[in-house]
Amino acid sequence: MPWRRGRSALSVEPSQPLIRRFQTPSTEVTTMSHGIHHITAIAGPAQRNLDFYTRVLGLRLVKKTVNFDDPGTYHFYFGDEAGAPGTILTFFPWAHVAPGRLGLGETEETVFRIPEGAVGYWLHRLIENGIAHQPPEERFGDKVISFKDVDGMRLALVGVPGIEAEPAWTGSDVPAEMAIRGFHSAKLLIEDTARTGAILTDVLGFKEVARAGSLVRYQAPGTTIGGIVDLHGAGGFLPARLGGGSVHHIAFRAKDDAEEMEMVKKLAENHGIRATEQKDRNYFRSVYFREPGHVLFEIATDIPGFAVDEPASSLGQALKLPSFLEPRRAAIEDVLPVLA
Repeated sequence: MPWRRGRSALSVEPSQPLIRRFQTPSTEVTTMSHGIHHITAIAGPAQRNLDFYTRVLGLRLVKKTVNFDDPGTYHFYFGDEAGAPGTILTFFPWAHVAPGRLGLGETEETVFRIPEGAVGYWLHRLIENGIAHQPPEERFGDKVISFKDVDGMRLALVGVPGIEAEPAWTGSDVPAEMAIRGFHSAKLLIEDTARTGAILTDVLGFKEVARAGSLVRYQAPGTTIGGIVDLHGAGGFLPARLGGGSVHHIAFRAKDDAEEMEMVKKLAENHGIRATEQKDRNYFRSVYFREPGHVLFEIATDIPGFAVDEPASSLGQALKLPSFLEPRRAAIEDVLPVLA
């Protein structure tokens, strides 16, 4: 195989330069974008991962591409009909990956929004598909169903009142009135919540809104989809070990390059943390850094979006490659697993 999974495929660390290769900032005054942009995790066999998220959870496969740092591996993006920020869960599926170990410095749970009246439907659907789950519990006044995917990734569904009229992906057998409506929140497992909370509030546009036991809730004002991050403070745990079922990184929104650059500047000046140079991911432009609790954070632009290289009506149907990999298409397709 011409590509092997190595450090570059699983780890993105800050480089010495603060930032390079930003697009020319716009002089136009823009509204800030805050909240979760996407969450990226590691999975086992590609077909199994694809089936779970499209057939069981009823998400749309928004983009079928490859890991730009390990092109012999798919990179799947699942989300709503348009692949809007705040709905996107992405995976690097490696067929023989060893199971990960949850620990400090990792996203502990990825939480989706469902209509409040759909809780019973989803309990039945999980049972029907043989997916073990926890009994519904109350968390900050919300009803939460926790479960794991086929690789052990920790997921949850939260019933949210008044979202039945929001647009929903109708290309699966999940009825529109029951369908997932993007992310509700993400829960991070860290030792000290205060320093991570400072990054969330000062750099990423969140505000602390509630506390319950060892959980501290932060919310991005005015953001309904992907607008919540819960910090779970837990000392004494082992550090996370990446593998199947692990979250690799969590990405936060920036409206454009100019807003991203302002965040990076504030991160360095106020917190002494350097981000990587900007990386072009075709559908957004990103920088990465380790926050004080050791979770890998990304800041990703809302632009240009997933319809930049294929029509919105046919998102996820064809294998899309960045221009620098297009000359190698035949070799890449030869090593990628065949999907049904």
